Amino acid sequence: MITQDDLIALVRNYNPRSDEKLIREAWAYGEAMHEGQFRHSGEPYFTHPVAVAALLTEMRLDDATIITALLHDTIEDTKSTYSEVARLFGDEIAELVDGVTKLTNLQLSSSEAKQAENIRKLLIAMSRDLRVILVKLADRLHNMRTIRSMRPDKQAQKARETMDIYAPLAGRMGMQWMREELEDLAFRVLNPEARNSILRRFITLQREAGDVVHRISADIRAELERAKVTADVYGRAKKPYSVWRKMQEKDLAFSRLSDIYGFRIITAEFEDCYRVLGAVHRRWTAVPGRFKDYISQPKSNGYRSIHTTVSGRDGKRVEIQIRTREMHEVAEAGVAAHWAYRDGQRSENPFAVDPAKWISTLTEGFENEEDHDAFLEHVKLEMYSDQVFCFSPKGDVIQLPRGATPLDFAYAIHTRIGDGCVSAKVDGLRVPLWTRLRNGQSVEIITAEGQRPQSSWIDIVVTGRAKSAIRRSLRNEDRERFMRLGNELLRLAFDGAGRELSAKALTTAAKLLSVPNAAELRARVGSAELSARQVVNALYPETTLHEPEVDAARPVVGLQADQSFRRAPCCQPLPGERIIGITYRGKGVVAHSMDCEALAEYEDQPERWIDLHWLDGTHPAVYGVSLDLTISNDAGVLGRVCSLIGEHKANISDLRFVDRKPDFYRLLVELELRGISHLHQVLTALEAETAVAQIVRSRDPSLRP
Repeated sequence: MITQDDLIALVRNYNPRSDEKLIREAWAYGEAMHEGQFRHSGEPYFTHPVAVAALLTEMRLDDATIITALLHDTIEDTKSTYSEVARLFGDEIAELVDGVTKLTNLQLSSSEAKQAENIRKLLIAMSRDLRVILVKLADRLHNMRTIRSMRPDKQAQKARETMDIYAPLAGRMGMQWMREELEDLAFRVLNPEARNSILRRFITLQREAGDVVHRISADIRAELERAKVTADVYGRAKKPYSVWRKMQEKDLAFSRLSDIYGFRIITAEFEDCYRVLGAVHRRWTAVPGRFKDYISQPKSNGYRSIHTTVSGRDGKRVEIQIRTREMHEVAEAGVAAHWAYRDGQRSENPFAVDPAKWISTLTEGFENEEDHDAFLEHVKLEMYSDQVFCFSPKGDVIQLPRGATPLDFAYAIHTRIGDGCVSAKVDGLRVPLWTRLRNGQSVEIITAEGQRPQSSWIDIVVTGRAKSAIRRSLRNEDRERFMRLGNELLRLAFDGAGRELSAKALTTAAKLLSVPNAAELRARVGSAELSARQVVNALYPETTLHEPEVDAARPVVGLQADQSFRRAPCCQPLPGERIIGITYRGKGVVAHSMDCEALAEYEDQPERWIDLHWLDGTHPAVYGVSLDLTISNDAGVLGRVCSLIGEHKANISDLRFVDRKPDFYRLLVELELRGISHLHQVLTALEAETAVAQIVRSRDPSLRP
């Protein structure tokens, strides 16, 4: 553990005017409060708050934040109180310590509904004072660095929570170094074999090719000298998790990954950034589509840098970031740069963002999202999003997450524009609404009177703002119909449980299920967002049977422990259908429907047959089925068909036209369903649509496992 004098020296290194007396008093108070407490590793507990405070000195944070780190566990874990901390150290520090205490008590890896509510509280705490989350992130980083002393199950829980919430939050705040370290520490717990494999490959690569980073750095410095530009060059191999993520995203083996090295060029002046870029591109070939100018279009957290990827030595791809020293300080500290000190003064970095403005951009629209699943989806999209910048016809810049579509663009301008969107032009050309936008494109939205959002739009948009607006519009439009249907479903469910359906019962159930009111509860049951069984179970758990959630990775009984399972592509069996398993060498067990034609091939091999049964319970909607659909060639028919499928909570994973005639279209639609009853619901709805001429379940005997 570092000593009290060491911590004072770390703070005084960047803030000579710091209140040394108050920091020493906080140290003494925290040490006394934690006296007799020990960590899982056996160390005195106070070593942890001290380590957190030392981490925050690396960000050059103010005295209040450093003292908060020393005291951050006192109110929660000792006899200390809020009023005592306020009396000894002032209201500001007491508020910060109390904020960190409340964050520590949030169980972010609990059930979906509880998790959504706790993340709301986390965001509210951030909006009050962002320093609370800075302390919490440093607290989590130190805990992850020392996680080996915890029980394996607790390690996995903390690592998953870190990967899902804290690492992306650090990245969104601009603290990329912290995000990378948190991800890598969590990766070491969640998938140690994969991490060790990548580390071994790095060692092998270095042994075969030598010190690539040193050689490429020297090449860059030589080129900058020729261009007469003064700059510092830093290079490193990417973190194991970053490499693993690239391998998964691009479905590539390690040997085929090219850009596993990253380099930073730090210049003195703004103009030098573009001179460096010119020198780099003159010497090496730029990789198309891998150039981003975040200097002219900075990220919302203040991040500014030029990114380019070039083909360097021996054809290896090299990623290069170019920025000034001030830009680099913001890139390292992110939003925390607002509080950074230099020589005893709050540093005036022109690129540091106002934390209040930043948090408002992150949380915009969160308060409007009532549904827990939608809220979590919104948060995670906003946390993980990279950005593209597009232009309106008037030249206004619209900032969107990567993968955004013209519909997202429309909703980013105004909800009314999004709701009325009928088509879009990108760079002057008409494009489908599902087109993915790229940096620098000009987007024009075409609207029409009376146009309303389609349910299929939910799968097209990626921004939380757009998803929230579409769901709200659809809910309002169908509200009366869903409320009537929901009331009937609830009446049948209550009758089946021998209970009376009353206004009071529904009001109570709404509170238990975190739904605003009884009317909204009926609407959600009618739209299949909630089941009537869930409502009855919430009120009377002792009178009803709970349907277990079924794991899609192992949804059948009859397998041995070492046998893997998958469905036969020829018949695509669904939960609820009678199935037979056939063993395949190296492929595990493949399940066929009992009436599958392919089973005839195995009649003389009874030793390969296994009697399988689907598990009872609620299966997720992940089972693919093909439908052969013939529809009339009229305006809006395909949209209505897709809307009907969406209303029944089935996901369209693929759609392709097989035959086009002047009056009819024939198409194959790939759906993801929960089971055979779900399929029957969809088929019944489609058969009732007058524009659907024919619909059959498509099975292809030529597709063999």
